Parts: sequence; structure tokens; C-alpha cells
Amino acid sequence: MQVTTSSGKYSAKHYPDNIKDWKKEGNYFYFYTTETILEVRIISDKIVRFRYAADGNFQRDFSYAVSDRLEESPVNFGLHEFEENFEIYTEALRIYISRDDLRLTITDLDGCIINQDELGFHWQYYLQKGGKIVYCSKQIQEDECFFGMGDKPTDLNLHGKRMENFGTDAYGFQKDTDPLYRNIPFYYGLHRGKAYGIFFDNTFRTIFDFGKERDNATSFWARGGEMNYYFIYGPELLKVAEGYTSITGTAELPPLWALGYQQCRWSYYPDTRVKEIAAEFRKREIPCDVIHLDIDYMEGFRCFTWSKEGFPEPAGLIKELAAQGFKVVVIIDPGIKVDPDYNIYKQGIQNNYFCKRADGALMEGDVWPGKCVFPDYTNPEVRKWWAGLFKDLVDVGVRGVWNDMNEPAVFEMGTFPEDVRHDYDGEAVSHRKAHNVYGHLMSKATAAGMKKYLMPNRPFVISRSCYAGAQRWTSFWTGDNVSSWDHLWLASVQAQRMAVSGISFVGSDIGGFIGEPDGELYVRWIQLAVFHPLMRTHSASNETGFNQEPWSFGTEYEAVAKKFIQLRYSLLPYLYTTFWQYSRFGTPMLRPLAFVAQHDKQTYDRSHEFMLGDSLLISHVSEQGMKEKEVYLPEGQWYYYWNDQTYTGGQVIKIATPLDEMPLFVKAGAVIPNYPKIQHVDERNTEEMMLHVYYSTEEYSSSLYEDAGDHYGYKNGQYNDIRFKQRSEKSHFALRKNTSANTMQLTENIIFPYMAYRSKRKNTYWMETL
Repeated sequence: MQVTTSSGKYSAKHYPDNIKDWKKEGNYFYFYTTETILEVRIISDKIVRFRYAADGNFQRDFSYAVSDRLEESPVNFGLHEFEENFEIYTEALRIYISRDDLRLTITDLDGCIINQDELGFHWQYYLQKGGKIVYCSKQIQEDECFFGMGDKPTDLNLHGKRMENFGTDAYGFQKDTDPLYRNIPFYYGLHRGKAYGIFFDNTFRTIFDFGKERDNATSFWARGGEMNYYFIYGPELLKVAEGYTSITGTAELPPLWALGYQQCRWSYYPDTRVKEIAAEFRKREIPCDVIHLDIDYMEGFRCFTWSKEGFPEPAGLIKELAAQGFKVVVIIDPGIKVDPDYNIYKQGIQNNYFCKRADGALMEGDVWPGKCVFPDYTNPEVRKWWAGLFKDLVDVGVRGVWNDMNEPAVFEMGTFPEDVRHDYDGEAVSHRKAHNVYGHLMSKATAAGMKKYLMPNRPFVISRSCYAGAQRWTSFWTGDNVSSWDHLWLASVQAQRMAVSGISFVGSDIGGFIGEPDGELYVRWIQLAVFHPLMRTHSASNETGFNQEPWSFGTEYEAVAKKFIQLRYSLLPYLYTTFWQYSRFGTPMLRPLAFVAQHDKQTYDRSHEFMLGDSLLISHVSEQGMKEKEVYLPEGQWYYYWNDQTYTGGQVIKIATPLDEMPLFVKAGAVIPNYPKIQHVDERNTEEMMLHVYYSTEEYSSSLYEDAGDHYGYKNGQYNDIRFKQRSEKSHFALRKNTSANTMQLTENIIFPYMAYRSKRKNTYWMETL
């Protein structure tokens, strides 16, 4: 925490004194001290919000993170008064509030402490910049682990670390670089096998300390705003994740093609080069669905324009690519070139849509087009205007948009100065409060525009920066990474951490954005990326002229890359089903081992293994020349994907790692649906889907979700929700299937009229329909 003095930058710290009065209003409780008010809001039996008015005055109750679909569940709750404290009870928790100083102790129904204040809430005036610095510190419980916090490039277990949220263009970041691009003020605590989460909904620069400063305390604070946080009880880690997304919102299903392989570089230019890349994919029969266009497709880097020389007929180009099964995604940055002949600039100036400094001058800074101004996305009128700008792109056939540089990043300056002013939906604030939501709201406006003009098709948006809750409208990549084995490990850790921070639709720049991978590193990265929801190769190849396509490293490596991209496409039904679970329930698609085996302490510090969905366990090859790898398998029975050998979990095993394999395991009892060989998702008009069924004597349930893949009919019942249940014996194999009833008819390319079944045990078998 900050060293404080009674003069200068900070004032002395203030702590609540004893409770003078309290009241209850519906599901809200208020506790009054001399200066401070504590508001306790019961959202459900396991989710409670704590909000403090430091000097007796609450600020506007407004959030860019909280979903408007957040529902308050009817629960049995109430309050008991005792001599030393108040007890608020729900059907899952007991919340004790000290009469002396507002300190909190939260227990389960058995009296086990889940979370407990150390110093608790306190605050001080920020004399130099105004407002208050608000703090909260908690006791670290015995052997407590911490997870979450978004894209932090460090070990999964955050115990002993300090983190900061202040969106930053971290070009070429390394392990432990902080802060990075995204701002997710949410973490998990796990001790005694029980888990909780804390979401600190404050958009100012926030800092989290997980026992680095004092080994007995974790703390979080912000340099402005309110102490306003949600406590989420599990006790399972996955239930905490689902509780967090019930607050910040769940993702919509993406178009299925967005889960296919995507190819990008800085930059494919001109249009003839784009055509060559597309032709090579089809000629070599390497599946691919998306080609991205980086900044050089524009006229002088002006957003919403096309280069007259390089892309003279964009509609014709996109139509030609579409005929081959490719979708086009284009980059759009926030910097609008200062040019009186540029229509976007003129519109923004005429309507006062650009950010200004404190004295009224426009916020100007250099990015790719040169001198630029920047829309104020915190103004709802600006967001509406920005959304409308995507009509022309959609009209020429663009199917997705890639938002970059939106931390916001400015050359030389780094980002906006703090005196820049923002509307903040009618509040009028400085950049100190708006910085962490700038890219968040840019991508929200982008998604709104794409959704409006693509209807009934689904939009695809990818963004670099965000705040909590952005999973509702956009996907992400991990930023400007490096072609190195260290960054391959970071890619895996960051994707896992993002997934448990509410944002599963994420991937990394395969092969690294900066530098040149060799063939081995590239194919090992491809292997990992098969199991990330976003699978995109991207590189700054314009710096060296080096190409980073799957065939760029010679025939041996091309064959391996092709094998694994084909594996990605065969697993699309499983991946799409896992995305549906995430969309419906908020369950992370990628799950660190601790999230599937939280009572096993050996999983708490492991990062090399993770699960995709319910049934696939992955451990990527993480070192050059690695011939075998140690893999920890959680409790249960596991099949090795490549040869069907079985292993008993709860132990470390050694697995050979030839170049054309990686450690991949399937949980016994699982049913894994597979597409036949396709080059892009529009080729799904097949008559057969193969189900790979992994024999088990333990009962195990699996799902298969299907819909049209690229419109909103699924919201009106146009889908299949198929459930499989397997419980076999040594003498026979039995698989039962149940398909949920739908009111709408499905087109033939959605429902597969014939399904083939392959058992992983050569016994008699049959299938029954429930």
C-alpha cells in the first residue's frame, strides 16, 4: 500500500468507526458510522455486493461491466443483531459485520471462514488529483491460492504477486510484464478446498496485492471512485466463474466460421497477394475460413476507407474469396486522421464527437495515419455514430472487424494524458476514470454496428483492450507477443487466465507477432492453438519479408501443421458445443487443472495442463527438441488420444512427444463428435458425423449442440441439444441418446441424418434412444 503522509500527494488514512444505526430496504442493508456508510445488497444466496460511501455520500450507481440481465434471485435472507456484530444470513452464507469498525467475516453454514477483512475498508483523500483512494485488505487464509485477473503473463497461482489494471500497449511484453492490454479486476481465492471470487467494479487504475507486501494479507485499491465489490461463493471454482458471468454477462454464440482457422499478417497487400494466399490454402487442402486485412488495406491508414491502388475493387475481391469459402475481417483503429477532406473526420468535428483536453483543445496524437483525433466512446451518441459507420464495410462483404490500438495507444505519449475529458454516459469525467473502458466501449460500438448491418447473420469482433464484461460482444487475442518458446508458454497461461476471468473467446498470435519462428516452434504453437477458441496466425512479417503461413517452413512442418488444422476442424462440433455451454452458463471453455480438481493440491501450481470443455485434457510441447514430457492427470481414467492407451489419474506420467503428436487425453466415458474432412465450415453439408466413444464402466454424460452456425434462429428454438449417457460393463458397451424437443424444423445441413459410432473397446455394443 502507499506510504502516506498528512500533507503532499496523499492525506492520512481514514477508517470507519463504530456503527451508529442501520436499516433494511428490500434486499439492501445499510450500516451507518460517523462518516462511512456500508451498503450490503443480497443478489442471491451466494452473491453479495458490498459498497462503501467513504464520507457518507454514494456516487452514481453505474457500471459498464454489469449486465442489464443480472437477476436478483429470491432467497431466504435476513439479519440477526448481536452484541459485537450483525449477522446477515442467506441459504449459503453468514456475513458478520463488526459493530466497532465495519470489518467483515464471511463463513459458510458450517462456520468455516471463507473470507475475512484484515484492515478492511479504509480511504484517504487524493490531494494532488482529487477524489479519494479507496482500499480494502483481507486476511490470507492458510495455504490460500489466488487465480484470475485477466491477461496477466505470469504463473496461474497469483499468491505472492502484485497486479495493476491500466490498459497498456505492451509491445513485446515478457513474463511478469504488468500492466498489459486488458483490465479485469476479478480474482478467485481457494483454501480448504472451498472457493470464492471478488469482482472490484472500479474503472480507475486498480492495484491488487496477493501477499507480496505482507504475506498475511491480500488487498485491492483504486486511485479514485468507490469501494464497490461483489463477493461470489462457490464453493466450486467453476461455480464462482459462472457466478461472475451472471454479473457481467454471457457471450453470444459466434458464427461457426469464426472458430475455424484464421490467417493474418501485417500486411497482405495488395489484393492480388490476398488472392494468392487464399489459392494456396485451397491448393494445399489446408483448412481455413478467415483472412484478415491489416492497416495497409486502407487509403493512408484512414479508417473505413480502401486503398485505391492496393484494393481498388474490395467488393469484387471479397465476393471472389467468399466463393472459395473465405470470410474477410478488417482492422479498424480508434485514431481518426486529421484531414479536412476526410469525411469521418469532418463528421466528428461537426458533431463534437472527439475527445478534448481540459482546456477545450482536441486530444491530438500520432498513430498510424499521422496526427489523429479520437472518438469519445463513453458518449452514447458517439457510440451510435460509430456503429453506423460499419454499413459501408458490410455492404462490400466484410464479415468481421478487428479493433486494435484501443488501450488507447498513442505514439511517443503512450496513451492519453489524464486531463482528457470524457462524457462517461452523462457524468463528465477525466481520463483517469475512463481509460480502462475506452477500448471496451469502442468494441461495444463496433459490435453493435456489425450486428445491425449483418442481421440475420452473426457478427465477429476481435479487440485488444477491454474492461470486465466485454465477453458479451467481442473476442480477443493476447497482444503483440514474440516468436519464442517462453511466449508459447505465456500463450497457454494467458488463454487459461482469460477464460476463468469471463473471457473464453481468446487466442494468441500463432508463431509470435514479433520475430521469426523456426518450423518446430511454429507447429508446436499450431498444436496448442488447436485447443484455443480463437485460432489465428498473425505476424509482423512486413519488417523482414518473412512469411508465416502453414507452408512457409518446408514440407515436413507443413504436413504437421495441416494435420493439426484438420484436427481442429474435425473437433469443431465438440468446440462449438463447449462454446454453447459457455454462452448459456458462463462456464469457462478452458479450465486450469485446479478448476477441475480443486481438492487436489498438486493442481494448484500447474499451468502446462488444461482442459478444453468437459472431456479433453491438453499439455502442449513447450521446449525446443523435447522428446518426452511429464504430464499430470487428475483423478479418473484417461485415454491417450493418439493410441487409445488408458491411464489412471492422480499421478504424473511420461509421454513421448514426436513432432507430429502432442499430449492429448480424453476422459473415459466421453463422446467426442467429429466432422468429416472439410476445407471450411460451409462444407458441412455432409451426411455423417462420427462419434468417438471412450469406453467406461462409470456413468458419464456428454453433449452435442447443433444449430445453423451463422444466424439467430437458435434463439427461437432452431437447434439440437443432444445428450449422450454411457455406462458400460465388461461384457457389453451401452450408449444412450436423448434429443431435446424443438418447436422449429432444422435444415438438412444442421441435423446429421446418420451418425456413426466407434467404440474405444472391442466389445459388443448398442445404442438406445431415451
